[in-house]
Amino acid sequence: MLTDQSFRIILASKSPRRSQLLREAGLPFIVRTKEIEESYPAELPAEEVAIFLARKKSRACREFLETSDDILLTADSTVIVEEEILSKPTDRTEAQAMLRKLSDKRHVVITGVCLLTAQQEVAFGDATYVTFAPLSEAEIDYYIEQYQPYDKAGSYAIQEWIGLCKVKKIEGTFS
Repeated sequence: MLTDQSFRIILASKSPRRSQLLREAGLPFIVRTKEIEESYPAELPAEEVAIFLARKKSRACREFLETSDDILLTADSTVIVEEEILSKPTDRTEAQAMLRKLSDKRHVVITGVCLLTAQQEVAFGDATYVTFAPLSEAEIDYYIEQYQPYDKAGSYAIQEWIGLCKVKKIEGTFS
């Protein structure tokens, strides 16, 4: 764990998983959030959307930087299957449709990260390929009922039941 830290990390995210990752890394941080519209240009290549949105969030939250030692951290994840971006579902029907599309298929999860200070902006992304086993309608309904995936790109979180029971293969990082 870092003890002699001269900077302050500001996580601009409501994601419990992102907070958990920073805690596990032993990094002290504070959480500040702001509602940001997660829109992007239609012509933007799918593999660039996560980085674009992470940058957009950082720029919208720039006001959270109070000193030159502050580091603002934002991130976004996109799920892409058969060249289609699966965003966060707005309702149960949309979540069901997304999980059906992912069933028995390989897809890519791209996470974009942006670090912003008063002096500099750095953005990068990482891709993980995930292959789902077949999902029955009962399994899809169970997952949606139990885990309420309405705040998750592609309607799932790999650290939940679906990742434990229905992921056949992961190529890349789990976290």
